[in-house]
Amino acid sequence: MASVTARVAARVKKLRAKRGISQETLAEKTGLNRLTITRLEAAAHPPNVETLDKIARALQVTVAALVK
Repeated sequence: MASVTARVAARVKKLRAKRGISQETLAEKTGLNRLTITRLEAAAHPPNVETLDKIARALQVTVAALVK
């Protein structure tokens, strides 16, 4: 079973791609640094709850949808 960090990374990447937005655009919509988005999608570090909330809002999903 994949780690929670890996599942979140894959889900964010999939949802972002499905919506046709770049990492840069997601960074702008969330107020996060593009490098943060890159690292998150690479499962390089676990996101905190605030980061998950910002990403969920930008992708128009719930936080639960990102971690399922």
